[in-house]
Amino acid sequence: MSREIISTDKAPQAIGTYSQAVKVGSTAYLSGQIPLIPESMEMVEGDMEAQIVRVFDNLMAVAQAAGGDLNDIVKLNIFLTDLGHFPLVNEIMARYFSQPYPARAAIGVASLPKAAGVEMDAVMEL
Repeated sequence: MSREIISTDKAPQAIGTYSQAVKVGSTAYLSGQIPLIPESMEMVEGDMEAQIVRVFDNLMAVAQAAGGDLNDIVKLNIFLTDLGHFPLVNEIMARYFSQPYPARAAIGVASLPKAAGVEMDAVMEL
């Protein structure tokens, strides 16, 4: 199968050697998104809620560029520098997803790029 590189200006451009997403057949692999504002490539200002919302918005933009939406995500990985924010992630995630929810992992990490508090990546089945 051939690989299709997915790119959109509605999500932050890659800040390293990776693509926003890669689609192989009917599966799209979405790279990690941190709370960068696509137009400025600056971190979103505000609290952790603002960061989580921005990350979901970025994931949604990449999912749409790949031909789907967030409800097509079958696996979501969430990386948090403070697992105390896990209930907030659940609250905000309920605004973006409907049941049945994707499989998911929440992982505590020491740090993330650009001092972000949250990063998420996903696998989407179209």
